[in-house]
Amino acid sequence: MPGSKEIRTKIKSVQNTRKITKAMEMVAASKMRKAQERMRAARPYSEKIRRLAANLSQANVTEYRHAFLGRTKQEAVKRVGLIIVTTDKGLCGGLNTNVLRQALNSMRQWEASGVTEIRVTCIGNKGLGFMQRMGAKVISHVTHLGDTPHLDKLIGPMKVMIDAFQKGELDAVYLGYTKFINTMKQEPVLEPLLPLSGERMGTPERSWDYLYEPDAQTVIDELLVRYVEALIYQGVAENMASEQSARMVAMKAATDNAGNVIKELQLVYNKARQAAITKEISEIVGGAAAIAG
Repeated sequence: MPGSKEIRTKIKSVQNTRKITKAMEMVAASKMRKAQERMRAARPYSEKIRRLAANLSQANVTEYRHAFLGRTKQEAVKRVGLIIVTTDKGLCGGLNTNVLRQALNSMRQWEASGVTEIRVTCIGNKGLGFMQRMGAKVISHVTHLGDTPHLDKLIGPMKVMIDAFQKGELDAVYLGYTKFINTMKQEPVLEPLLPLSGERMGTPERSWDYLYEPDAQTVIDELLVRYVEALIYQGVAENMASEQSARMVAMKAATDNAGNVIKELQLVYNKARQAAITKEISEIVGGAAAIAG
């Protein structure tokens, strides 16, 4: 059994760790509320631009078809792009592990189905490090986004992937992130981003037609680019809200576990102290008996 001094040192160390995890839990709780507000504030814009894009995709525009809407003739997918959203920091449970595991499984399935090339754009330091260790072809990345998603930081890496699709260098692009369900549940998602499908945009209630000014190509190009940017921004906002929720839950669990460890160590300390006292009493009694004899 370890000595009393070693046990006291261990208890002090765990108490200090508990203070840190408790502070991190409180900070994450504060950031979580702000992240959820930003995420929910972005949803109406995403929904509105989704409806516009859905109506536009069903409009009778015979003179121009945007590359984002895919080819009229279906061809086998041979080259795939993947935009993966993770966090910059750890200590958030299995948040990054779950989405990266799903992305890795999908990459293996694509390769098994005949995909010859996979290009990756990483948003977040954890995903970038993982993809580099796996030897993936990372064509762009952005890290250190902070606690607030900024579209100006995301546009550069996004544009590399989007331009590759527009040039015909990629047949499909997927977006992977963690969707916020509630404080206790976050769900990893890997969904098709490009080409835009009716399933992704939704089907309008009735057919639409438009008069375009200055022309159909200018309007459609601008709207669909903004739509794709909104999808990625919403994914990043969802991931940030999920990150703070997962970190708060993980730190609360760590704090509770530290409390349990302290209780167990105090019990061991009391037993060790009691054993030491009993030993001292036995030595005193034995010495007194020897003198008396």
